[in-house]
Amino acid sequence: MNRSIPARLSVMMFLQFFIWGAWYVTVGNYMAANGMADLTHWPYTVNPVAAIVAPFFLGLIADRYFAAEKVLGVLHLLGGVVMFLVPSTVANPVLFIVLLLVYNLCYMPTLGLSNSLAFHHITDQEKQFPLIRVFGTLGWIVAGLFISFVLGQFVEGVLPDETALPMYATAGASILLGLYSFSLPHTPPAAAGEKVSVRSIIGLDALDQLKSKAFYIFLASSFLICIPLAAYYNFAPIFVNAAGFENPAATMSLGQMSEVAFMVLMPLFFVRLGVKWMLVVGMGAWVLRYALFAVAAPAGVFWMIVIGILLHGICYDFFFVTGQIYVDKKSTAAIRSQAQGLLVFVTYGVGMFIGAQIAGEVYNGFLGDATALTPETWQNFWWIPAAFAGAVLLFFTLMFKDDVSKEMPDTA
Repeated sequence: MNRSIPARLSVMMFLQFFIWGAWYVTVGNYMAANGMADLTHWPYTVNPVAAIVAPFFLGLIADRYFAAEKVLGVLHLLGGVVMFLVPSTVANPVLFIVLLLVYNLCYMPTLGLSNSLAFHHITDQEKQFPLIRVFGTLGWIVAGLFISFVLGQFVEGVLPDETALPMYATAGASILLGLYSFSLPHTPPAAAGEKVSVRSIIGLDALDQLKSKAFYIFLASSFLICIPLAAYYNFAPIFVNAAGFENPAATMSLGQMSEVAFMVLMPLFFVRLGVKWMLVVGMGAWVLRYALFAVAAPAGVFWMIVIGILLHGICYDFFFVTGQIYVDKKSTAAIRSQAQGLLVFVTYGVGMFIGAQIAGEVYNGFLGDATALTPETWQNFWWIPAAFAGAVLLFFTLMFKDDVSKEMPDTA
């Protein structure tokens, strides 16, 4: 393998997640500041709707007809143009949300696409992928710090989160990554010439090849755990703002800072824990995080909220990154993009879609005619995802049994 390839893939991951972190964490506060407080769950609904569509890009286009780096480039260029237009529609909530949907239709396929592109060019998933993927986490961190401390210099009297600047930063970074993508290592379509079917496009052919009781339980648990996850992405930044933190975007980036540490340590944890117990620890951290938020809410206990955010590193790395590696190790080269697309479909797609709707209904139910939740109401709100995540954790721990090391094909 060319020694420059890991560095080039790392730059790709940095920009990929800088783009997501720049708008995803701040859009709720932006909408609340512009008269859309009761609609803040909608960006976290259109985002998974786009993830549901993502397999069509991955299974049809990237796997069969076009090189992955070219598809990645075109999608990011289109996304950058759309995101640049989004702030101009803030006075029209319906158009605002529709444009966010269009943007996400461009962005969400690139998550699975960037993963499959990286996996195609590495030979040791457990050792190499975390060290490449950690730069995505660094990108998300830099996005939060950039918004709070750089864009903050251009506004007075308001948080930068409440302005359109993060969206313009997202648009610029999207165009930059779009151009950069064309310089990435050539990644030809692995399934070129194969028969096209709806089953293959949405990943069901990949599921047939991957089928086992353990894999089905993994997919079901991945779907279910994303339902309470939606509450974190949607409402944690609003909760942090309500708790009196001065820089919500930078505060939320603490979670990604902990991701860096755990991502670097992941090869060691793989050896010590294996796939199952890494997934169990990841889900357990979600339960603890929501419980800390609930206990901290009435008095706004600073250290509990910060620990809850810092736990995001374990929550994300031990479940999502481990899951991506697990899926890749179960896959062959011909279905790599389909399999990663299937995981995006189940987690960021269906799971987050249902989760965003449930979280929005619960939040609006607690909100009633008020303009914001009280500290006591926040406590009641956070106990709900804590209980749900606890139930998923119990189900997965009891049901999942799979010794990955004994059956892995060579997927390089």
